[in-house]
Amino acid sequence: MVAKRHRLAQRRKTVGFTQEKLAEQLGVDSTTVRRWESGETEGGPQPWVRPKLARYLQVSVEELEELFAESNEEATVSDERLIYALAHPGSVDLVTVARLREQVHTLDQRYDRAPSTSLLAETGQCLGQVVFLRAHAPTNRVRRELLAVEAESATLMGQLVWDASQRRDHAAAHGYFDRAIGAARQLCDPAAEGLALLRKGFVTLYGEKDPLAGLSLTMQTAETTRGTSHVLTGLAVLHAAEAHAILGQRTECERALSEADRCFEQVGGADVALDLFSPTQSGRLAGSCYLFLGKAKQAQPILEATARELRDRSKSQAIVLGNLSLAYLRQGKLDEAAAVLHQAIDVIELTWGGGGLNIVFGACRELQPWRQVAVVQDMYDRVMALMSA
Repeated sequence: MVAKRHRLAQRRKTVGFTQEKLAEQLGVDSTTVRRWESGETEGGPQPWVRPKLARYLQVSVEELEELFAESNEEATVSDERLIYALAHPGSVDLVTVARLREQVHTLDQRYDRAPSTSLLAETGQCLGQVVFLRAHAPTNRVRRELLAVEAESATLMGQLVWDASQRRDHAAAHGYFDRAIGAARQLCDPAAEGLALLRKGFVTLYGEKDPLAGLSLTMQTAETTRGTSHVLTGLAVLHAAEAHAILGQRTECERALSEADRCFEQVGGADVALDLFSPTQSGRLAGSCYLFLGKAKQAQPILEATARELRDRSKSQAIVLGNLSLAYLRQGKLDEAAAVLHQAIDVIELTWGGGGLNIVFGACRELQPWRQVAVVQDMYDRVMALMSA
């Protein structure tokens, strides 16, 4: 018999299910869910139940396997230590900080595939606990480690708040990013500072629709992280390229795209931001750049190649598919545009990413002149249903 699966039970509670309600949705007896969580069934649910369970718990199948694989008491002991530290803050130590950092990392890993609303409460709780404990930290070493977790959790909160608001709540997002920047500067950590600066650039560029200010922030990020992380520098330059594209500056845009590629060619296994790197990022941003430059025909093959590589049901995939649909639509390829929009919505219904939603809604507006075409009408009706949801 394995130990109780505390993380599995916590995940169920986080998404708002009782054992009985989850069992009802899955079509199993409530005692079955109880046995999964108590460890009475060592192997967990049958293979054909797992994809459905993952969907209701808003995690990937791989993350679900990790929840069921937890069979030792280490997490329970760490949680008990954290609870004790919150009641006796002067006792906070590096083990407690490590548990908080693990929680933030787990939430961050789920960001691109889970609805942001499902992660807000846990992330906000972690951030509040970190700030509280930092005020009572008994040593400078513990205080500095808590500052590092504060920078990470505040950056994630900014992302979540902005995404959950469908990229409308700019002020709250900026507030969290500024807190992260402040913590990173106290630590003299250019990578953490650069990541928060880059996220601020996203809000300015894509939310506030201010490409000049967005360009300034992305270039500030590149200068901050240069020599520290080729990943972060490359990402900053990529988004600077998109700012140039929005401004209609094709030469500067293509120069920045080439510079970003050179940065990525230098990425090594020791890069502090390696987890943020994906081979599809250059194609995703290059395709978007050519759309902004009015070059849909040039954007199409880039986005098609990226879409073939990116099949992870993530918020990023929804953005790529949304942009690909725009590339088709702006060339008058209605059937292709509608088919890809359906794929984008399939992903959005899992992740509810603000970026993908905004692109799909924009495509819907561009489809209005063809409302009477059957394939467009079907697509239009589905987007309207998505908007009402």
